[in-house]
Amino acid sequence: MTLDRFFKYFEEELQENEPLTHYHRFINSPKLYEFRKSYLEQRYRFVLNHVEKPNAQIWDVGCGYGTTSILLGLNGHNVLGTTLEYYFDEIKNRLRYWSQYGNMSEVNLEYQNMFDHHPEDESLDYIVAQDTLHHLEPFDKAVEIFHRVLKPDGKIIVSEENGNNIICNIKHFRERGFKRISSYYDERLKKEIIFGNENTRGLSKWKKEFSKGDFEVEEDSVEYIRYYMPGKYDGTNTEEIIEKESRLWKKKPLLRELFFFGMNFTVQKSE
Repeated sequence: MTLDRFFKYFEEELQENEPLTHYHRFINSPKLYEFRKSYLEQRYRFVLNHVEKPNAQIWDVGCGYGTTSILLGLNGHNVLGTTLEYYFDEIKNRLRYWSQYGNMSEVNLEYQNMFDHHPEDESLDYIVAQDTLHHLEPFDKAVEIFHRVLKPDGKIIVSEENGNNIICNIKHFRERGFKRISSYYDERLKKEIIFGNENTRGLSKWKKEFSKGDFEVEEDSVEYIRYYMPGKYDGTNTEEIIEKESRLWKKKPLLRELFFFGMNFTVQKSE
């Protein structure tokens, strides 16, 4: 399924699903529509572009409402999505909706702690982690699991907030102070869960963390997204803005590190 077609059905779904609408937010405000939609599209396109194998075995870790898992399933992949989010019970309705447009039998979404339950060793072609890495603690244990379950040529496909972004850092500090790692009691699992409390990092720090677990970031995969504010979008210039941002982050290291909001990259096992 193409991304354009997917978004057509996705927007129809959002009109009928209030909790999902508040989660994805891009149809909530006409003024922010292009701004928010383009960000989602760039992230989903990055995932689709880097899942190169047909009928791939994929783990969507921290899958949230399962949107990426559903998109991958509609494109013929076998997907396990795991989450610890409170809205997990909403997912069955989503699978019912999307079964109108494709086979959902290979999409399995489960409420699981990745440290307790994860795929078998060397069983996966890809791991997808969207806004997830900064929640995984202890992170070295998560990386150890990733290394174990990926095939030798497997990859991790990552979309993350840029942890060096000045505005985001101010916002997070106001919310959590210096407490980057926290815990809570999970009523469904009946256990204490440790998690990263918006423990975001810049690319250089992610490289360092992954290198400890015999992984390396693929340099030619890295891209930064979202620099311009909503007022820049007029409804007709989205592609032009994306092209400008693509040129800008490559030419202006300071802007890239401190003012771009998001980043995408892939990670492979070290040789």
